[in-house]
Amino acid sequence: PIIGYYSDRTWTRLGRRRPYFLTGAILASMGLILMPNADMFIAFMPSLWVGAGMLMIMDASFNVAMEPFRALVADILPSDQRTLGFSIQTVLIGIGAVIGSWLPYVLTNWFGVLNESQPGEVPTNLLLSFIIGASVLVISILITVFTTKEYSPEEMALMSNDEEELEEEASSLLDIFSDFKKMPLTMKQLSSVQFFSWFGLFGMWVFSTPAIAHHIYGLGLDDHGTAYQNAGDWVGILFGVYNAVSAVYAFFLPAIAKKIGRKMTYAVGLVGGGLGLISIYFMPNENWLILSMFGIGIAWASILAMPYAILAGSIPAKKMGVYMGIFNFFIVLPQIINALIGGPIVKYVYGGNPIFALIISGVSLLIAAALVTKVKDVDDVVVINN
Repeated sequence: PIIGYYSDRTWTRLGRRRPYFLTGAILASMGLILMPNADMFIAFMPSLWVGAGMLMIMDASFNVAMEPFRALVADILPSDQRTLGFSIQTVLIGIGAVIGSWLPYVLTNWFGVLNESQPGEVPTNLLLSFIIGASVLVISILITVFTTKEYSPEEMALMSNDEEELEEEASSLLDIFSDFKKMPLTMKQLSSVQFFSWFGLFGMWVFSTPAIAHHIYGLGLDDHGTAYQNAGDWVGILFGVYNAVSAVYAFFLPAIAKKIGRKMTYAVGLVGGGLGLISIYFMPNENWLILSMFGIGIAWASILAMPYAILAGSIPAKKMGVYMGIFNFFIVLPQIINALIGGPIVKYVYGGNPIFALIISGVSLLIAAALVTKVKDVDDVVVINN
């Protein structure tokens, strides 16, 4: 929200949002390169500390880049085009994620790059994947910076239909706290949906590899050799599949939303993801998991597009950045909570079997789907009244 607050009040030669997501992308790319090379700093401090620090910088920088990016989409598009805008953004995220997920597998199986390493070292295929990812990130952000037009504050004021948008008011950074208290009703309702959605997603990202290695491949819980690495590579392929599905499904989101409404479109996607995660428990072998990824891909497309399309219509344009930043709380907090309690629950409640963490993730997405039906979509109401 701090980045959002200042981006709402910034105007430079690069525009309003672009300086922030350019800075975030550069810092994130530095983290991507330095994190797997943490052992270079072992003379100064333990490599684990360096790796953890780079991970924190990288993750924070992704957020610095993403929230102004979402605000930019809402800035430049009218309400009737926002579903399409966020859907196209989801398509591009999906394409990038497919390439990123499959890159370690492709480097090993197509180009012969080693996927094995000594204890404490990062496999070469992963190391190269991080470097390639950092390069693609910076290049793609630069393309956006130099080819996208932003509207100046004066232009935004002239286009606004809200008289309050035309008024200047004194403000300070502490206004973030009052903005948090004054969250629009739609945003409050979406916050609970976001909480259960991202709690489930984090569980999937963290526990998929050990769950599939143990439950599908039949590996021991302490087996982390070559067979485990192969299982991890297959999980990378599966993640590429769900991102590919999301990229394709996102093309249809605007038409589906126009037919059944944005809330129902969102709910259907979350149900697909919940059932997809739960189905992993019942699949007979690793190839059948591709079917599970179809449901997860539908959910991923919906999560990346629909809440922002619904949210944007309820937020004052002059506070689009700060509210998009505050909304990010409800992405980050459930992941922090899952990070703190997920491991102990698997160890002490599930007897060390991580497959049950995936089932809970699926249930979490189903709860989110139920909560979507209670959300007030301001733009949908406007359309109905007209």
